[in-house]
Amino acid sequence: MSDWDTVTYIGQRAGATRTSTASTNAQLNAARRQGQVLSTEKRYGAGGNRAADPAGQRLTKIDRDNEVAPPSKIDLSVSKAIQKGRQDKGLSQKDLAVKVNEKANVINDYESGRAVPNQQLLGKMERALGVKLRGANIGSPLGGPKKK
Repeated sequence: MSDWDTVTYIGQRAGATRTSTASTNAQLNAARRQGQVLSTEKRYGAGGNRAADPAGQRLTKIDRDNEVAPPSKIDLSVSKAIQKGRQDKGLSQKDLAVKVNEKANVINDYESGRAVPNQQLLGKMERALGVKLRGANIGSPLGGPKKK
């Protein structure tokens, strides 16, 4: 017989032994007695929308409980002091932005109270406007260094 006369079956007819999964010890022992090939691996989440690992649900809940608070926005009194000091000097937002080396929309955010306070930028604006923006007496004129 040559190679041309042999028939090769592909798919279910190939005669391969079928593997099944035993879910209980009784099924496992019965299969061993019959000589069947079994897979004893546990299948998680098969056949439904159940969560595979309940520990993941617990960790997700812990993550939700420990939410980080959003950063504080600039105080309204500071934003009003920036606006008043800028107008007293006759500067536009763009002019002030050029003086403190920032973008005009950053100055707009500070004046509208949307910005997260940056101490370096507040210090630059204090010097450019001559108005206190940090600590006590916000809006009062900025005094120079104390003389001895």
